[in-house]
Amino acid sequence: MIKSTLRSAVFLAASLFYLGALHAQDFGKWAQTPPMGWNSWDCFGSTVNEREVRANADYMAAHLKKYGWKYIVVDIRWYVSNPHVRAYNETDPIINMDKYGRLIPAVNRFPSSAGGKGFRPLADYIHSLGLKFGIHIMRGIPRLAVERNTPILGTHFTAGDVYDTTELCTWLHDMYSVDAAKPGAQQYYNSIFKLYASWGVDFVKVDDIASPYHEAEIEMVRKAIDNCGRPIVLSLSPGPAPLQDAENVAAHANMWRIVNDFWDNWSQLEEHFSAFEEWIHYMSPGHWPDGDMLPLGKIGIRAQEGPPRMTNFTRDEQYTLMSLFLICRSPLMFGGNLPDNDQLTLNLITNKEALDVVDESTDNRLLFDDGDRIAWTANQMGTKDKYVALFYAGDRMPILERDAIWNSRLLSWRPGRQSEQVNVNIGNAKKLYLVVTPGSSSTNWDHSDWIEPELRGKKGVLKLTDLKWVSATSGWSSVKVDKSVEGNKLTVDGKEYGDGIGTHAQSIIEYDIPEGYDTFSALVGLDKECVSHHEGATVRFHVFTHSPTGSSPKDSVRISVTLAHLGLKGLCRVRDLWAKKDIGEFRNRVSLWVRDHGARLLKISPAE
Repeated sequence: MIKSTLRSAVFLAASLFYLGALHAQDFGKWAQTPPMGWNSWDCFGSTVNEREVRANADYMAAHLKKYGWKYIVVDIRWYVSNPHVRAYNETDPIINMDKYGRLIPAVNRFPSSAGGKGFRPLADYIHSLGLKFGIHIMRGIPRLAVERNTPILGTHFTAGDVYDTTELCTWLHDMYSVDAAKPGAQQYYNSIFKLYASWGVDFVKVDDIASPYHEAEIEMVRKAIDNCGRPIVLSLSPGPAPLQDAENVAAHANMWRIVNDFWDNWSQLEEHFSAFEEWIHYMSPGHWPDGDMLPLGKIGIRAQEGPPRMTNFTRDEQYTLMSLFLICRSPLMFGGNLPDNDQLTLNLITNKEALDVVDESTDNRLLFDDGDRIAWTANQMGTKDKYVALFYAGDRMPILERDAIWNSRLLSWRPGRQSEQVNVNIGNAKKLYLVVTPGSSSTNWDHSDWIEPELRGKKGVLKLTDLKWVSATSGWSSVKVDKSVEGNKLTVDGKEYGDGIGTHAQSIIEYDIPEGYDTFSALVGLDKECVSHHEGATVRFHVFTHSPTGSSPKDSVRISVTLAHLGLKGLCRVRDLWAKKDIGEFRNRVSLWVRDHGARLLKISPAE
């Protein structure tokens, strides 16, 4: 009897090991094409509730499912009963947790979770619609679990045995790190993913894990998913993930962020061109470089960034965003509140001919990038047809610092190097451009302030904050008046200011100068938001009285693609996928007009 029991135990252990290894080999099959779905962050921040999740699921099932959209993802802090709108509640959060230190849904926000049911009832409802359910989690173990020293399920270990206080999240303080070298660490991650599997979770977005890159915890998460008994798509955030870790991240995740948080900001959209170019070589079925959520439709309802609004992207910019994400096969996670969609938004996300590009393309590659004229191409699987995306980004030209009338020294987060005064004669200039450029390749925390900016002259003093700008771009988030780019009080060198402009490198703010002013002055500096993070923020400020790139973008330009460079010969038919119409036959090359900040998405087929 003992030998029989022993043989059974050995067989069971071997079977579990085999199944775990099988899952480890197969996890890429769970996302053979880039995942497409909805995420609550862009519209509801950390405050989404069950009613809103169900409403978005209902909309997706009715209007989007047949086009490939299927994931419904509840983003950050679903376990907090008293979240704050547009900010994390870190002063007195009511955190819900089970006796094993595992976070559980707040019942007041997710009523169906009452009685210890967790997310199972909500997942069942979403599955009944033919959709899949996902959640967001933070890397690590709850500080509350460590404080209570909760046991780890199925072990003699406790939270106090596995936690670590190094490499903690800098922007949310719910969690401690988990030290992979400590006994019980893997079992903790196993326990939470067993819980998620019991709830019917199909997708998990793990935050504070990809940038900075936490290799050991990523590998523990991978093992936990492989052994949880359920296929769960793994998404890693935030970005950008380090390029030097590309092979490791592709070996463990289905999708991973390649940019920082992305909002409806043209400067941030421009960053995607180079990001996708760097990462496209690491894309393969089941493993997708992720350009972040699509800030389209109605966003900002209760989100961290900006007021309630339809996306700030123009019509042309929305087509650019979608065309770039499709031709680069990025995951598509829609950020707006789906029931508030307008017709343009619905057209963008239900155009099957365009969406086929993300599902049916291969050999995706940059064809050329001339600085402002850009072309990407791909093959359509199983055919001789080619996909081509044309973009015109007229303001992507480099900043010509030598042409500025004033340049700051390199400002950094180090004490004594955080600010500088500017007082410069602008003569009879008609234009004023306030520019901030990053001092290094890392721009994660380049929060930059123009403090008390003023124009002076024979007409007296004019506060620049009383003057409406012509245009304003920010490398992250959006330019803000009398607030930092993150929406807080402007603070430079430890002093708070009520008058100024908050932005983030790279940034260009353009003004028309009224007559009667010939001098510009301001204090420029790094905001305390980036100084306190000590992540190496470095920037330069510049003042121009003409275009900082040396020329202004044209309203539209012709962009030409040589058919031979696509591997095509003879006469070819060209179809405009967004317009859903054929636009003619071409030989040797295709040359089409593209609007500034706009795009054309084409399918080119041999006609002979």
